[in-house]
Amino acid sequence: MTEILRTEKLKKYFGAVSAVDNIDLVIEENLLTAIIGPNGAGKTTLINVLTGIITPDSGRIYFMGEDITDIPTNKRVVKGICRSFQITNIFPKLTVSENIKIPLISINKMGMNMLAHINSMKDINKRAEEILVVTGLLEKSGVPAGNLSHGDQRLLEIAIAIAAGPRLLFLDEPTAGMNPIERVKILENIKKLSSDRKITFVIVEHDMDVVFYLSERIIVMDKGRIIADGKPDEIKKNRNVIDVYLGDEIL
Repeated sequence: MTEILRTEKLKKYFGAVSAVDNIDLVIEENLLTAIIGPNGAGKTTLINVLTGIITPDSGRIYFMGEDITDIPTNKRVVKGICRSFQITNIFPKLTVSENIKIPLISINKMGMNMLAHINSMKDINKRAEEILVVTGLLEKSGVPAGNLSHGDQRLLEIAIAIAAGPRLLFLDEPTAGMNPIERVKILENIKKLSSDRKITFVIVEHDMDVVFYLSERIIVMDKGRIIADGKPDEIKKNRNVIDVYLGDEIL
């Protein structure tokens, strides 16, 4: 596998608490990876540091071989690092299609002067439709985003992130608050998108059914440290992980 992101001795403190404690990590390209652990383990803080939302206290971050430690979030997005959040972030009054076109317009540096870029809009419309198809939202393209079900809103958020053209996409609890039918839909879409091997997905998730269904690799955190890293079957049998987080019922 090819390395897409790497950290060296990454640290982040909140007062006396080590939220990210001396982490050396390699994310492999095209391998769907899950980060799990108990509440307060440092999972979301780690993602926030990797995506530039939070500045690390020390250590380095490399993306595709380039040191991005001091690069702000917006420039990381341009380079190909995107994320979704635990709380859905969409434009509720805009249609589904319009939500997807906003990042497409942004990355093409078109601004708001659409008439000056009328030819480019044809490409924008085509790409938006492609994203709607792969995320299963084409039939709802004209629906105001605020009228979507919770599950479809989460799916739209992933579609918006995809529109930014990521090489690496972090999903923070993508199935949070979903009913079983919605959960199946989004899981199948994530699995399909990952299998295309165009985007490397890293998910942070508490639902172990989701984790073991989707993941090819699982990283386990506790108290800011990585305590285990391996394939799903290896993690299920790891005694330390069972004691700290999974419990014996997972076996």
